[in-house]
Order: sequence, then C-alpha cells, then structure tokens
Amino acid sequence: MFERAAEVLRRNDMGGWTRAAPHLYPHQWSWDSAFIAVGLARLDTRRAISELTTLLDGQWTTGKIPHIVFNPEAPPGSYLLGPEHWASASLSRSALGTPRPTSALCQPAVHAIAALHIYEVSCGTADEEAARSFLLQAYPRLLAWHRYLATWRDPEGSGLVTIYHPWESGTDNSPRWDAALANVKVGELSPYARPDLGFVDEPSERPSSEEYDRFLWLVEGLKRARYDEATIYGSHPFLVKDVLFSAILVAANGALGEIARIIEAPDGDREAIGCWIERGRRGLDACYNEVLGLCLDHDLRSGEPLQVRTIAGFAPLISGDGGPHHEGLLRLFYSQAFVGHDRLRWPLPPSTSPEEARFHPRAYWRGPVWPVMGWLFWRSLRLAGEEERAAELRRHSLEQLSAGGFAEYFEPFTGEPLGSDDQSWTAAVALDCIATEA
Repeated sequence: MFERAAEVLRRNDMGGWTRAAPHLYPHQWSWDSAFIAVGLARLDTRRAISELTTLLDGQWTTGKIPHIVFNPEAPPGSYLLGPEHWASASLSRSALGTPRPTSALCQPAVHAIAALHIYEVSCGTADEEAARSFLLQAYPRLLAWHRYLATWRDPEGSGLVTIYHPWESGTDNSPRWDAALANVKVGELSPYARPDLGFVDEPSERPSSEEYDRFLWLVEGLKRARYDEATIYGSHPFLVKDVLFSAILVAANGALGEIARIIEAPDGDREAIGCWIERGRRGLDACYNEVLGLCLDHDLRSGEPLQVRTIAGFAPLISGDGGPHHEGLLRLFYSQAFVGHDRLRWPLPPSTSPEEARFHPRAYWRGPVWPVMGWLFWRSLRLAGEEERAAELRRHSLEQLSAGGFAEYFEPFTGEPLGSDDQSWTAAVALDCIATEA
C-alpha cells in the first residue's frame, strides 16, 4: 500500500507542487498541499519542502494563503472557476506579485502542522539541516498567515475564524451551512457548466445545482467588494464563525509555537502565538452546546448557532485540548450517533451523523467518510495520549484504503469509494499512517 500511495503522488506531481487529483482537481489547493506535504515527508524531505514553498509563493501581502494556486497548464474549462473568473490581482493590490494566479478565498491552516512534521521526520537524517533551513524561511510567512486569521478574520477577538464562503471551510456543502446559505438571496447568474459532474458516477455525489448557485453568487459578492476585508465584514451575506477551521488553527498555532522555539524566534512572537492558542480554546469552549454535546458554528448574520450534528462538532478534540468537555466528546464520538453506528462498514467518522435528518451517505460532506479527517482525529487522539483508540482508528482507516483505494471519500455503510480517484491527500495521509507504525 505504501508503494501504491507513493505512486499516486508521483503521478500527480507537477514539478515542485502536486495537483489534488488527476482530472477533477488540476490545480494546487491550500489545505490539500499541507496534507500532501505530510505524506511527502515520508518519501523525500526536499520534495515535501517544495510542496509548501510553492504554495507559500502564492501568499497575499495581507498574509492570506489563497485556497487555490492555479496551474497555468490546466486545460481551459477543466475547473469551474479558473483564474480569469477570480481576477484576484486586478481586483486586489494584496494579490499582486504572485508567480501564479490565485483564488481569493482561504482554507483551514494545516500548513504549520505540515512544516513542523517535515522537520520532525527529517531529524537524525541527512536532510535535517535542509528542513531546519526551511523552517527559518517559512516561519515569517506562516506567522503572517496566522496573524491574518487572528486579525482580519477575527476582528472581535473571539478566537474563532470567520469564513466568507463554505469553500473556505473545506467542507463545502456540509449541512453545517444550510441555514446560513438559506438566507443568501441569489441574483442573476451567467449560465455555467459543471465539469465536476463528469468525474462521478451520479450527481448526488457532488453539491447540488441550488448549492452551486449560492456558491457562485457569494463569489460575485466578494468580487464586488474587491476582496476588501472591511467591506466584506460590513455587507457580505455569509459570515460564519467556523469551529473546525478555528480548532485546526489552534493546533497549527501549537505547531507554530514549536517552530518558533526551534528557530529561536523573538519572545514577542512566542507570546503572541501563546495568546492566540488560549483565545482559540476559550472561543471553542464558548461554542459548546450542552443539548447536542457538540461545538457549533455561529452565524454572525443571524446571531444564531448552526445546530447540526457533524464531525466539526468535535473541534475541541482536534484543537489538542478538549477542555472540560473532552470525555463527553469522546463518548459521543464513539456512540451510535457517529463512529459507533451499527451500519458503518468500518468504525470511522462519517462527515455528518447518520442520525441527522440531513445525512446523505453519498453526498460529498453530508455523510461520507473522508480519510483526511480520519488522519486529523488519529493525530489528535495520539497527542491526547489515547494510544489504543488512535491505533484502532488507524487500523480501520488503512483497511478502508486497502479495500477501496485512494478515493476522495467513501460511502460509510458500504465502503464504496466515491468522488475523484487517486486523490493526492488521501494517498499522503496513508503514507504517514503506514510510516508512523514502522
């Protein structure tokens, strides 16, 4: 399996960066690349370094790492919104000077976790010095990225990241966003084609046309605001505090703090990072819902929590500190509502609870099992000292991949591989899981 996973990354290698998948995703995606770098660290330290370096080259002057850095060689129309649609550099001065065109959104901040992982895997090898040099070069850019999220995306100082679009969450059409999207009134849109529907067995595996209309309308609103953060905060119809993004940022700030220690960064930096961690933990704790027993996203426009049972609700576990709710979250995680559901092919976390009314076993983030999410929970359980539970999660994840290959996601009841085949980040987390046991 290790060799098969390595071959997927080799086939998707674009010479210094990795496309997310061979056909459906021909560009470089932000959090995909972070996971990919985690896997590449098990194969080639320098190639893992280049994966993150090419992504960071697309960073905006605000510190934002855009969610897509475009492949100039991708065939026209191969992805719904190409660089000409975003027009980032012509609409925002912050996007000027990047070597490749980018989108204008962002995605969860896994990057510092990946950077630290590259260094840790290299320790004691001939590549250790190269990895340490990479940390020195990447650190200011990662710090700027985290500061952007702590300021522009959290002007309230809540410790929680505000997203402007479901795509920024990475969990595009999760039922997490249904209520907030329902309040978005869609205007006139130009006709558009859906290339993504040509790469799945049935349309239900992808977001619906109604969802896509809202997705595209939100992008048009961001363009009208010329991607200006203050303007967006004042008038954009979709503004949500994302607990999963926020938890990943807390974990990434932990990694960034360790990087700061390794490279002997200024004390002021390390104090700021520590404050971001504590603020993030307090913010997540404030989002805990006693009735559902989960952490809930918060719609800033309606002022209401988004009450739906998804894996995002376990955000405090991913942050590295479940706090006072740690044991309760673990009990729910392994209950019939999630991993303990008796119909699951493998006891792996479905993206939405099978007991949730909006659960759909084949619809993108509305029910399927995602290997990258399994990796995040596996990592978190190990760091929390839950070695036995982590080992079980790892074993079942590898069983699923052994049976179904490196698919984008899996039907939770049958184990059928769904979405795009030969997904780079799926292969990458498999490499790390396998190598960790060795």
